[in-house]
Amino acid sequence: MDDLADWLRGRHHYDDQIADERTRPGREGETRDVALESRLESALADRGIDSLFAHQADAVEAVRDGDDVVVATPTASGKSLTYTVPAFERAMDHGGRTLYVAPQNALVADQQDTLSELARDLGFGSRVHVDTYTGRLSKSEKRGVRDRQPTVLLTNPDMLHYALLPHAHRLWEWFFSGLETVVLDEVHEYRGVFGGHVSLLLRRLRRVCERWDADPQFVCCSATIGNPVEHASRVTGRPEDGFALVDDDRSATGDTHWALWNPPEQGGGEGRRRSSHVETRHLMADLVADDHQTLAFTRSRQGAERNATETADYLRERGNADLADSIAAYQASLTDDRRRDLEADLHDGDARGVWSTSALELGVDVGGLDAVLLDGYPGTRMNTFQRAGRAGRGTDDAAVVLVAGEDQLDQYVMDHPEELFDGDPERAIVDPANEHLLDDHLRCAASENWLNPDDDAYFPRFDERVEALEDRGLLERRDTDYGTRWVDGGDGSPQHEMSLRTIDDREVRLLDSSNDTLATLELDDALRDAHPGAIYHHQGQRYEVSDLDVDRLTARLQPTWADYYTRVLTDKTIDVEADHEERWPFAGDVPVRFADITLTTAVTGYQRRDAERGETMDTLSLDLPEQTLDTRALYYTVPPDVETELREAGDLPGAIHAAEHAMISMFPTEFLCDRGDIGGLSTPVHPHTGRPTIFIYDGYPGGVGLVREGFDAIGSLAETTLSMLRSCDCEAGCPACVQSPQCGNANDPLDKGLAITLLAALTGD
Repeated sequence: MDDLADWLRGRHHYDDQIADERTRPGREGETRDVALESRLESALADRGIDSLFAHQADAVEAVRDGDDVVVATPTASGKSLTYTVPAFERAMDHGGRTLYVAPQNALVADQQDTLSELARDLGFGSRVHVDTYTGRLSKSEKRGVRDRQPTVLLTNPDMLHYALLPHAHRLWEWFFSGLETVVLDEVHEYRGVFGGHVSLLLRRLRRVCERWDADPQFVCCSATIGNPVEHASRVTGRPEDGFALVDDDRSATGDTHWALWNPPEQGGGEGRRRSSHVETRHLMADLVADDHQTLAFTRSRQGAERNATETADYLRERGNADLADSIAAYQASLTDDRRRDLEADLHDGDARGVWSTSALELGVDVGGLDAVLLDGYPGTRMNTFQRAGRAGRGTDDAAVVLVAGEDQLDQYVMDHPEELFDGDPERAIVDPANEHLLDDHLRCAASENWLNPDDDAYFPRFDERVEALEDRGLLERRDTDYGTRWVDGGDGSPQHEMSLRTIDDREVRLLDSSNDTLATLELDDALRDAHPGAIYHHQGQRYEVSDLDVDRLTARLQPTWADYYTRVLTDKTIDVEADHEERWPFAGDVPVRFADITLTTAVTGYQRRDAERGETMDTLSLDLPEQTLDTRALYYTVPPDVETELREAGDLPGAIHAAEHAMISMFPTEFLCDRGDIGGLSTPVHPHTGRPTIFIYDGYPGGVGLVREGFDAIGSLAETTLSMLRSCDCEAGCPACVQSPQCGNANDPLDKGLAITLLAALTGD
């Protein structure tokens, strides 16, 4: 793979499809000697580790010095040794305990294998014992873990929430009283709703440890992000000035050959390009046929399943039936056993081509791969390089191909490759002050160890939210000889009344014709992906949804051979409940406001669209219950003189709708977020302002901090958006600039030219 560009041209004969190509050179590793306990040094040497890379040594020494540490280096840079060495040292020296927390069971299982093998090589006298505590264990297996009292315990946030903290006093005092190190792997994953939950969970953990005078250090492992120390501080609740940052990767790598691949334009409307899915399927088939083990990342579970099926079909059509059987899909709805089998097949080379969602972006060991394909821009630089880091075996060369979709971010990267390769990394956002999350965690904390006024050191908005919960009867106040205390006032376990992964716990079960559950979807996702008439893909099979029962939270599916896909249509309204702040970042007399809002969404119908061409075949109506969302938004109005100009030009609605789409699409250039995390609404006259108004809102109840950060950065976002619109050479507007695949109004109306007029006026350009 040392000349990726020639290989691509030779296979597909499209020289002009390569928008950019470059080689990121490898490097020799820089090592530094660090004194290690003799048995640990010997065990590492048996694995070919004779010395630590310089960044690993820096991290180990910072932990030894008592600092909290953030290790923010790329995939395959050896972050695991930065916490393994001090964890094992403390266990061997005095039995000090370490808690390892990872966002996915796959990471927990992977670390269990690695650390257990290393611990065994140290011998029984080392006092290092590694165990896993996850929901996959039986009751007797969990009891066995507690009886063995491991020095290194691996778990996930969910089990810390459901099983460890609620029983800390009765079952886990032996562990928390001796806890010295908490490892947070992939800490950049703790953002948005999940991040808000985990940040409050870790404050509960610190309270429980304080009960036994324990004060563990935190070692946070992160991808390269723009604010690693700030983010680790927000997630853990520890002060920023207590963190040591290690972000200079000194590991050895091979050359990585990059190609930015822009599919050719085709018929069906201005700016329409051949599907990135189709292009990536062909590329994978070619790579696998040439004996290059390949991993392709795509955006959705349904996309992974559909693309794996189609890639296998291509190989069979070409006479490579044996290779077709080595193509698979990896995504979160698979069983744990199936995911582990696929990880092993990748590691051993039996799986030659795998389509994955972001699930394989994290640090699960699947060996080194020859090539990584990115089916569409992953949305952020951080995600792009995390996924690309899966390619390469040690210092061997590797290939990465980013196949662009037709939407705004993808085409922006194709037009501005320097932003990808040389731009600043995005910032991770987490908000532990969201009352939709905070209230539940305060109840949990009170059930684990009664609350007292000093707990305002752990929880934001403490007095306000405790008073609100007390008024609702969910906390009970008790005045004791030791002062005021609060205990949980609800029935049962507050931990089991909530989920760390969502704010709305409602899930829809997808049932096949035998009444077996194929998968589950959150209700909002089900309204989009499992409405009556929707086409749903699962494990190589296409299904059509025959019925969605919102009250019983079930959807019924039937197998189908349909060769189209579906997209919902929605109608949205916004009520402004309260304005909180305003800023004046734009030219002229145009304030931007930050507010609490209520969004009401009704699914009104859906389109059936041709799978190959993306063209609408027909539109059908739906009658589903309205959904409401209390969240936060930024909004601004159109200046009066610009409004007059847009009205005279004849398309004010198209101008503001296009500007709304374009600005939302640029959010991930500043912040780590998914495209579905942010929504918008534009209206020619809104009752709250009486004027043409553009809203951009946070897609979760109470907001998770994204729009709040966007409110502060709205000036630079507007400038980036204007640059993106001007760099697109279409006339009327296309998927690369103003059209959105998530638009509930089928991208009508849109006026790109007048959106440029509006944004140019706002930015003073």
